[in-house]
Amino acid sequence: MSFTPDIFKGKTALVTGGTQGIGGGIARQLAALGARVIAAGLPPFATDEFAGTGISLIEMNVASEDSVRNAMAGIDQLDIVVNCAGIIKRGAELETEVFEQVIAVNLTGTMRVCAAARELLKKSGGGSIVNTASMLSFFGGGLVPGYSASKGGVAQLTKSLAIAYAGDGIRVNAVAPGWIATPLTQALQDDPARAGPILQRTPLNRWGTPEDIGNVVAFLCTPAASFMTGAIVPVDGGYLIA
Repeated sequence: MSFTPDIFKGKTALVTGGTQGIGGGIARQLAALGARVIAAGLPPFATDEFAGTGISLIEMNVASEDSVRNAMAGIDQLDIVVNCAGIIKRGAELETEVFEQVIAVNLTGTMRVCAAARELLKKSGGGSIVNTASMLSFFGGGLVPGYSASKGGVAQLTKSLAIAYAGDGIRVNAVAPGWIATPLTQALQDDPARAGPILQRTPLNRWGTPEDIGNVVAFLCTPAASFMTGAIVPVDGGYLIA
């Protein structure tokens, strides 16, 4: 445990995309540190994975204004918002329609949740937003132009909202995950021809875990990071510098 187990006691956190993968790991990490966590996503939910965690699961489609508004209407307090909802459509993103779908979830969805949560965070007296950028916020991907553009946009959105929300006492930062071991990357992990080059370029020579991301998200939401806003923090085992 990297933090005292009650560091977020009395705090309420919303994690979009928090019902699986990296978002699920972040949700569990915040709950383990004492936060009341609301994990938002699209059903069906793997409820067994959250048994005994105290995490509440709610439906939210970040690409829908009505869905976000309806979900937020049931939340009376917010101290932390983590935007982790996202999609990727390799290859298909070269088609304009699919490109727009990816932007709608990854970028516009992030903005939609930030805007909807702003007043509640302001009322908390100093809330924290952590967005999910990517390695592809820094370089391009030929098969994922929509994902790359959206994550580049998330980085710039994070910086812009850090300025816009500072007067409300809200800090806005982002994490940029590297190669993380989740069900979505399982096929890559299982294929030596694809996993080999990834690990060779990663100085720490391993796949990251959702908990690795959760630890940095937690730090960004603690008083230890009280003078940090607008930062994009790579959590990639050194992949970007190799």
